[in-house]
Amino acid sequence: MSKQFDVIVIGGGPGGYIAAIRAAQLGFNVACIDEWKNAAGGPAPGGTCTNVGCIPSKALLQSSEHFNHANHHFAEHGITATGVSMDVAKMLARKNTVVKQNNDGILYLFKKNKIAFFHGRGSFVKAAEGGYEIKVAGAAEETITGKQIIIATGSNARALPGTPFDEVNVLSNDGALNIGEVPKKLGLIGSGVIGLEMGSVWKRLGSEVTILEGLPTFLGAVDEGVAKEAFKAFTKQGLKIELGVKVGEIKNGKKGVSVAYTNAKGEAQTLEADKLIISIGRVPNTIGLNTEAVGLALDERGAIVVDGDCKTNLPGVWAVGDVVRGPMLAHKAEEEGVAVAERIAGQHGHVNFNTIPWVIYTSPEIAWVGRTEQQLKADGVAYKAGQFPFLANGRARALGDTTGFVKFLADATTDEILGVHIVGPQASELISEAVVAMEFKASAEDIARICHAHPSLSEATKEAALAVDKRTLNF
Repeated sequence: MSKQFDVIVIGGGPGGYIAAIRAAQLGFNVACIDEWKNAAGGPAPGGTCTNVGCIPSKALLQSSEHFNHANHHFAEHGITATGVSMDVAKMLARKNTVVKQNNDGILYLFKKNKIAFFHGRGSFVKAAEGGYEIKVAGAAEETITGKQIIIATGSNARALPGTPFDEVNVLSNDGALNIGEVPKKLGLIGSGVIGLEMGSVWKRLGSEVTILEGLPTFLGAVDEGVAKEAFKAFTKQGLKIELGVKVGEIKNGKKGVSVAYTNAKGEAQTLEADKLIISIGRVPNTIGLNTEAVGLALDERGAIVVDGDCKTNLPGVWAVGDVVRGPMLAHKAEEEGVAVAERIAGQHGHVNFNTIPWVIYTSPEIAWVGRTEQQLKADGVAYKAGQFPFLANGRARALGDTTGFVKFLADATTDEILGVHIVGPQASELISEAVVAMEFKASAEDIARICHAHPSLSEATKEAALAVDKRTLNF
């Protein structure tokens, strides 16, 4: 007889493990199934985010930033550093340690919350009385039964047609995090989050980096002013970014990768690289779920079809995170996971897609929430804009990083904050104030009247809010 659970979560990434923990806190008997393995074959819950995404990329960004500062910025602080070198193997080992700490932390939380963890791949068998039978294919195959099923199986890197990932020369985000030595020439296809972050890591360590982007605009989803400032900063750092290209034949050989492409002028070009990272988006992961066994509906992208509450077409089956509609962000998945657990408990879980922050952890960092200026113009919304540069911020000067600015967009009549866009130091931390403000329907004047510590980068947020009404306190 199979083991019985109130809630079974398939997938242990940010959406899955958070959903499992919240469901357990609400008194349910919970199981979580996850198949990620560490190098020793043991469980490694945390999904793409923890294993080959958010966490390891930030570890490498931090290491490469330290290296860059030691080589190029210590001297201005009066610090002499000679013979600075990078031990890539040690850098990767530190990254792996950070990942394992997060894996182990999730396993500890499962134990603490009395969640049954199954290491293997979960898939539907059939609808059963009062729920569904789920097969776990791991070291030993077994079947468990759940009244409510939450699918949180995440996404996979999208490959270019005809150019499979070999994770040696042609790399996904996984392979990009495990390059064993600094490549002399690194090519990237796609100038999104992964492309820019990984390009930044290896450029700081000495690679000659070229990014090929098919779209004619840089960071099209970002506020235009922020995108222009970021493009200028990245170009100054030495990243070569070509926009409006059309990629042709890609040859993967023993000595590296050759990419034939046409540039924006229509001229035939060739990029020769030791390694090629392809970061052209991600696709929902429903591989092996056996959705057809229960009639679970998928859309044309392969994503699981859900309504506004993350309910699928099947009673008692829910889906969250990258495997459903909406932005593929770890924190979006977490919010949906909590909301679904609360809805199962009869509560009113809530996710506000309008206040989900976006961050690119480059240098300068890029972060935003709400609508961009171009979106407001397209929608015919009357708005006011205020902007303040970090160049005029005392803390930014002391840090030695004055790139970028904070930009506020507010309703022309009510002054309600409609969007906040930041490019500059610690933008990922500063954006949280804007998220809180927008959740509470704050006005730009509310932020302007709040006391901010001096000196702090957050004063730039206050000044940008003041600038909405053409005021300033920075003389």
